[in-house]
Order: sequence, then C-alpha cells, then structure tokens
Amino acid sequence: MTTETNSPAFMLYRVDGNGPDARWTKIGAAWPNRDGKGFNILCDAVPLQGRIVMRAYTPKPKAEGATDAEAPKARATTKKAGGR
Repeated sequence: MTTETNSPAFMLYRVDGNGPDARWTKIGAAWPNRDGKGFNILCDAVPLQGRIVMRAYTPKPKAEGATDAEAPKARATTKKAGGR
C-alpha cells in the first residue's frame, strides 16, 4: 500500500548561469505516475533560454500547533490589533 499526497515529488526551476551567480526561478512541479513509470509535470512557464532543473522537493514543516485554517486568522487578528 502506498501513501499518496498532493505534495509534488519534484520542483522545476529555470536556471540561468552557473555557480554562485546562477539565477533560479521556480517554474513548476512534478508528481510520479501511479504506475511508477513516469511523471506528471505541471509547468507555470516554459523557458526559451537557460536550462530546466528538476530537484527533489521536501515540504517545510508547519509551525507547531498551527493548522492551515488557523494561520490566516492569526495573521488577520494580529494585524487588526496592532493597527488600531
């Protein structure tokens, strides 16, 4: 049994240049196919120059105790309290 997730397995970047001066721009993401023989790739942009680099994606851990629904409320509450 496999665990499926909506998080992509890879991120796609357009890379222009080399070494520390290279510019990386996120352009899409990739998910493995269910049969494991390929990928579904979603591109927000297709570069005409530079190269495309696909890197493994590891989601950042969420803040302890915060959920997706609570995070916007906390920011909005803080903004209102601090602004008025």
